[in-house]
Amino acid sequence: MPAAQTPKRPVSYDKQVALVLQGGGALGSYQAGAYEALAQSEYVPDWVAGVSIGGINAAIIAGNPPPERVGRLRDFWETVTASSSEWPMIPGAFFDEMHRRAAALSALLLGQPGFFKPWDPLEWFSGDMPASYYDTSALRRTLERLIDFDRINARETRLSISAVNVETCELVHFDNVEMTIRPEHVLASTALPPGFPAVEIDGARYWDGGLVSNTPLQYVLSYYPRRSRLTFQIDLFPSSGTSPRTIEDVWERAKDIRYSSRTRAGTDHLRAMHDIRHNLNLLFESLPDSLKTSPAAAFLSEIACVTTMDIAQVIYRPENMQGPAKDYEFSRLSMQRRWPQGMADAQALLDLSPWLEPSPATTGVRVFEMNPAPAATGAAHSR
Repeated sequence: MPAAQTPKRPVSYDKQVALVLQGGGALGSYQAGAYEALAQSEYVPDWVAGVSIGGINAAIIAGNPPPERVGRLRDFWETVTASSSEWPMIPGAFFDEMHRRAAALSALLLGQPGFFKPWDPLEWFSGDMPASYYDTSALRRTLERLIDFDRINARETRLSISAVNVETCELVHFDNVEMTIRPEHVLASTALPPGFPAVEIDGARYWDGGLVSNTPLQYVLSYYPRRSRLTFQIDLFPSSGTSPRTIEDVWERAKDIRYSSRTRAGTDHLRAMHDIRHNLNLLFESLPDSLKTSPAAAFLSEIACVTTMDIAQVIYRPENMQGPAKDYEFSRLSMQRRWPQGMADAQALLDLSPWLEPSPATTGVRVFEMNPAPAATGAAHSR
């Protein structure tokens, strides 16, 4: 059968486009592939929001001109997977598993080039012991090499990065429409304890925002004044999966459930709340003038919203179990598999473009995702 063609985006579909990138460590190369598909489409995002590894990918996207973004993403992912780039490639499931195990062990013992490394053993015997297992100064140098922070702060593309204040537990969003973004803001977003150290910014210390929420979707959809948007959310942990057979399968599936359930619950909550806002607006408009001036109507009018939101979820669903270390298994082989899968999955959803279908007047938010086996069904569904 001939390949599907992405429907041309009609002028009438005038929603702004956002890209939401979650945390997931080594799985983030899937996000880079998904962005490559978007970069070739009519849905290039004007706002990129990220947390943890998603914050790094987001900053690389916003910090480079459009023609150079994919190349810079590839540069980052080739840099941090360089340590396994010359390992022998032997076909077969057994080799794949050994390759993944070796890469995960290498990350734990040696770190990743251009990203993190263990502290010098002498540091643990000094009077001021480290407050993390790894030093991330190499990541700062990588960010400074790959990202033009002047471009970010020129606001050609909106960028927001999530982190959590260590002392107050407050989730914060470093947003270039509200502040100047520096390398330390990106470092803070990916400072997952106890592996990585907290990052001090203007007297406060921050950790990875994924500790509170592994997706900045709520910030994007709730930011006031709201705008009608199509938001691509790249989810690195699948909600659907097979029943575990081994203890390692149990650890991996538990990790998927832990992250995907929070993402799904957050997305469903946002949909419910915005449907209420949307229908309150419809109700307010139908009220007689005598009621519109009442205190209750004024209160509802403040909550009501005319915007409509479409959320397109691109979800990483590998064919085989990846193991409990998949989010810190930075092998070149896994990166080279995840990237094209992200690109193919995003392209499959673009080819269907279900958001172009008419929406019921009472619907404020629509959520679309590919069926769990897109190659077999070739269809998306809304939920």
